[in-house]
Amino acid sequence: MVAFGKKLKERQILEWQGYYINYKLMKKKVKQYAQQIEVGTQDRQHVLKDFSRMLDNQIEKIVLFLLEQQGLLASRLAKLDEQHDALQQQPKISQICELRQAYRAVGQDLLKLLFFVEVNAIGLRKILKKFDKRFGYRFTNDYIKTRANHPYSQLQQVFKHVGIGAVVGAISRNLHELQDRQGSYLSIYDQSAPPLQDPVIDSIKAAVDRLTHSTNFLNFLAQHALIMQEEFPTPVEEQVDDQNYHFMSLLLNLVNTFLYMVNTYIVVPTADDYSLSLGAAATVCGIVIGAMAVAQVFSSVYFSAWSNKTYFRPLVFSSVVLFVGNILYALAYDFNSIAVLLIGRLLCGLGSARAVNRRYISDCVPQKIRMQASAGFVSASALGMACGPALAGLLQTNFKIYKLTFNQETLPGWVMAVAWLLYLIWLWISFKEPSREIEENHIPQESNAVVVENDALENGLKQPLLASSSEDRQQDEGGEQECDESKEASKDPCQPATSIRSAYRLLTPSVKVQLLIYFMLKYVMEILLSESSVVTTYYFKWSTSTVAIFLASLGLTVLPVNIVVGNYISNMFEDRQILLASEIMVFIGILLSFHIIVPYSVPQYVCSGLILFVSAEVLEGINLALLSRVMSSRLSRGTYNGGLLSTEAGTIARVIADGTITLAGYLSESRLLNITLLPSLFICISSIVATCFTYNSLY
Repeated sequence: MVAFGKKLKERQILEWQGYYINYKLMKKKVKQYAQQIEVGTQDRQHVLKDFSRMLDNQIEKIVLFLLEQQGLLASRLAKLDEQHDALQQQPKISQICELRQAYRAVGQDLLKLLFFVEVNAIGLRKILKKFDKRFGYRFTNDYIKTRANHPYSQLQQVFKHVGIGAVVGAISRNLHELQDRQGSYLSIYDQSAPPLQDPVIDSIKAAVDRLTHSTNFLNFLAQHALIMQEEFPTPVEEQVDDQNYHFMSLLLNLVNTFLYMVNTYIVVPTADDYSLSLGAAATVCGIVIGAMAVAQVFSSVYFSAWSNKTYFRPLVFSSVVLFVGNILYALAYDFNSIAVLLIGRLLCGLGSARAVNRRYISDCVPQKIRMQASAGFVSASALGMACGPALAGLLQTNFKIYKLTFNQETLPGWVMAVAWLLYLIWLWISFKEPSREIEENHIPQESNAVVVENDALENGLKQPLLASSSEDRQQDEGGEQECDESKEASKDPCQPATSIRSAYRLLTPSVKVQLLIYFMLKYVMEILLSESSVVTTYYFKWSTSTVAIFLASLGLTVLPVNIVVGNYISNMFEDRQILLASEIMVFIGILLSFHIIVPYSVPQYVCSGLILFVSAEVLEGINLALLSRVMSSRLSRGTYNGGLLSTEAGTIARVIADGTITLAGYLSESRLLNITLLPSLFICISSIVATCFTYNSLY
């Protein structure tokens, strides 16, 4: 996170300087309060009263100026409306064009005003967080509760945007009517379909959405990708976005994500049968499935580093390695070699290009559609997770071509090899390597202030106006300490992490707990999915098709669950409450999965598995949404970024889970279920305790 005071100074327009929040003064005041309380010259009650009064004065100054500027915009629009009415009688193309430009100019000034509100909102959120942190008192809760709900609340002027909405409506309606549509003047109210939007209206709506930050499914889902953004991107970033964006390349990245997830889970229903066919125990399926995750631990690092220089070559390498890996996986049956099988799966893991897919979205997709692209990344992963087992269930055949065997064990390898070959051809023909020349150029020293602000606004903040108390308490303490008040000797204290060690040092206690939660949920889910075939065969004699249907059904719950959480649950409860409740539900799901005394039944297994999987999905969604907000922005770029850390935590969890299945299998298949659930139970309890302890002590 960059220093707010420095960025505020860079972005301020000279004639509006006196109306911005005096962040520097309030920051000094907070330090003075701390010193006064320490020496005993002031009591806590007086400090709270004085700080509240200062905040009230700052907000009043901002709101009065905001109302004044809205009035000026309204006056300009009234004059333009008079000109518009005159043109209705005698329309002239030249005058219509001039009038449209005049309306756009009002829209640009409104963007400038929205940016003014946005900067001040960031300042208020940060100073409230700083005060809470310094005094260990939840002042933010009380202040917002008493001010926001009061009938004379000035905070409501910022929250509701009533005047701004009216200005946007006037600009939008008039620009629409001035569009040349075969000489007719149509109103936006006369059509059922939304009218074509002018670019300035799209920019204004995006700015208002950032300010209100209403939680919705798309935004909630996009945060799962852990593609974080700077609060004030520079103008060059938007230029890079526009020149680098290529829709087909983005689509190829999403297809790569989808195919890789299909490749990961297509072997799950048949891995135990394949192991038995090669003379190994059925529980060796844990190693077979986990081999891919083992290799991914290393591939994530070198792919992340490789993406600093190019995107095309890593994707080509990924496709080739996955093609070869799947061929070896399929040939292992005819070679009768478990070693060839494992080598094939290891190669598949070495082809994991998820770090490249995520990095491409972060670097080469414009800000205005980056949220949709991030949501697409998560959706492609979820769809691949569901399609993998479903596809395996369809491959129930057995035949030979020459000496090559095609059956339910080998067909997943053959099918994925063909899929990666076709993808490689498509990639070679259609992918466009983004230019990196612009990224190396420096931003010019002098630039028009309005252009700077509009670019910053277009790329701007995704944080709430004044975040809920839980979000305020969970902002990036580590990032602010490192960058806002850093005493490092480095010329650029906000540079990306240069190693795993330096990245780990940037993690705050709350982030470490959330990574532990991510580790736990990935471990629990991997245990459930990887041993499903062995457990259901032992207890219920399920066929491969039945296992495939069960796993595909679990995978299909991912998007509906996220829709419910993103649209409804996250609006009704605090993130911390959902996080803890989800952990408890995972704990209950694990308890219900144990086989104790009574005969193990299909309803018990299906219901406990569904509770466990759905709860883990809810937990993953809310946990990653929190991580995307509280992780240091120094981890938003570079090789050792937040996405890599979360990927490594989840991948290591999967490796350990698959290893646990294989080790437990040496005892006996009858004990496999309970033995593998015991570590899950222990890790789940640990994460719940860590969550309660960390959030109670810090927040």
